[in-house]
Amino acid sequence: MNKFWIILSHTYLSKVKSKSFLISTAIMLLVIIGLANLPTIIDTFAGDGEESSEQIAVIDESGNYFDLLDESLAAVNDQELEIVSVNESENKVKQAVQEEEYDGLLVIETDENNLPVGTYYANRISDSGEQLFLQNQLQQLKIAIGTQQSGIDQETLEMIYAPVPFEATQLDETARTSEEMSQARGIVYVMLFVLYMAVIVYGQMIATDVAIEKSSRVMEILVSSASPITHMFAKIIGVALLGLTQILLFLGVGYFLISSKMDDIGGEFFDYMGLTNNDVSIYIYAVVFFLLGYFLYATLAAMLGSLVSRIEDVNQLIMPMIMLIMIAFFIAIFGLEMPESTLITVTSFIPFFAPMIMFLRVGMLNVPVWEIVLSFGLLIGTIALLAYVGAKVYSGGVLMYGKSGSLKDFKKAMKLSKKEK
Repeated sequence: MNKFWIILSHTYLSKVKSKSFLISTAIMLLVIIGLANLPTIIDTFAGDGEESSEQIAVIDESGNYFDLLDESLAAVNDQELEIVSVNESENKVKQAVQEEEYDGLLVIETDENNLPVGTYYANRISDSGEQLFLQNQLQQLKIAIGTQQSGIDQETLEMIYAPVPFEATQLDETARTSEEMSQARGIVYVMLFVLYMAVIVYGQMIATDVAIEKSSRVMEILVSSASPITHMFAKIIGVALLGLTQILLFLGVGYFLISSKMDDIGGEFFDYMGLTNNDVSIYIYAVVFFLLGYFLYATLAAMLGSLVSRIEDVNQLIMPMIMLIMIAFFIAIFGLEMPESTLITVTSFIPFFAPMIMFLRVGMLNVPVWEIVLSFGLLIGTIALLAYVGAKVYSGGVLMYGKSGSLKDFKKAMKLSKKEK
């Protein structure tokens, strides 16, 4: 047991002190700080934003609509868009728009029903914000004029356009409401993303670390001083502690920064992400499923890493593992909108998908206890089976040198593990 702790502590401390870990952690912290202060950064670079309102030239050929449109814009626009009446020729104003004296030109005409028709000119129609805004305002103006011409009473029109009274009542008292599902969606999404990144980053780190030790012949010394099984699990847990250190640091800094801006975005952010009103059990499930998911894929990564002797072969051999976690992630993203679908229900019992999919169901639905227990049992059983097989493959794999990188090397590794006994 003493050797186990020595290898574990060495794995953890050597990774924590490495330049790659320190640099990547520092960069990620800077990104988190930047995102938390994004509104302040935008305001700083915006500078003179108060005087940068869009100015649109308007040629009102009817002479009746400009004042009405100006009043309509003043009521809803908050000075972000300014219209200016011009009496010059259309071609001349178009030239002024090309020379950026105006941001656009709106020509208002009258159709055969005496209703407004608009034509908009701009240097780049892809910047459609002003175009859609002006179109909507002209539409409102057309409705008002058409209503007045047809003699419809304004109160009658408001009654017609008023939203229809509609109330939804949930009969199943055990089912979660849409509000509860929305609140849980945030924490579920965070958990899915963290587990996805942790498995890819730290799983690859385990596999690469084993390959590096083999390529430098350090493995021969290690297996003579401690059993390969001890070495495998010490390395898995050591990298797990490294990952938890980094993740807790990121989450802690992010939480502190958002909490410090509680008056601006903090409360709204926590409500939107569902971090305020969730049941404590959701966070417990998040931790349990995260740890089980990590150990499942970490054991697989260590086993695969023991089959290669060169670092270049690591990515090729662990690609199936990465594909598994990617499939699980994409199914879970689909399940965020349809958590009750058959696909989500079935895949929540598949061990390689369960850490993400079953947690999604637990977070967003009221899942029967027996289903959760069954998923836990299948997941823990698969981890135990994978650990048993992985330990045997690892025992033989760490002694395999030369060109490798194929899943066919499993058989060879198993034979070597028996000879070692």
